[in-house]
Amino acid sequence: MTYAVTGLPLDDFRPLFALSDEALAARGVIRRTADYSPSYPCRITLQDAQPGESVLLLNHESHSAPTPYRSAYAIFVREAADATLKVQDGLPPVLKGRPIALRIFNDQGMLIGADLSRDEPLDAAIRNAFESPATAYIHAHNAAHGCFVARIDRA
Repeated sequence: MTYAVTGLPLDDFRPLFALSDEALAARGVIRRTADYSPSYPCRITLQDAQPGESVLLLNHESHSAPTPYRSAYAIFVREAADATLKVQDGLPPVLKGRPIALRIFNDQGMLIGADLSRDEPLDAAIRNAFESPATAYIHAHNAAHGCFVARIDRA
């Protein structure tokens, strides 16, 4: 079973990059400077920000389905992001070396399963989830903090 892991669309966030700290604060967004790595995982490039890089911390609705599983939480995006990353049949950097929770959804946005894994077993868990014809898509979340990392679709 093949799959694709896709970052969030750059164009959804690009207008924020030129705003002042005050204008960002009015929108509930905070500009930070990465002080160590790995940390500050960008949801556009699916890579960790490097020390010294500017990131935005903001609330993002990752699951807008009209179900009890609708979800929004804090995420980081790198202000240096220049393209949305899409990885076919593999794991992008932000899904490596961290415990990842998989939330498995059907085509109505209802949760039909979940898994917890890291590194190579994560690839197997994703492929296993897509073996079910009921699986429409998967959301990957950082298990410790609970924040959305990326969407995973059949390819």
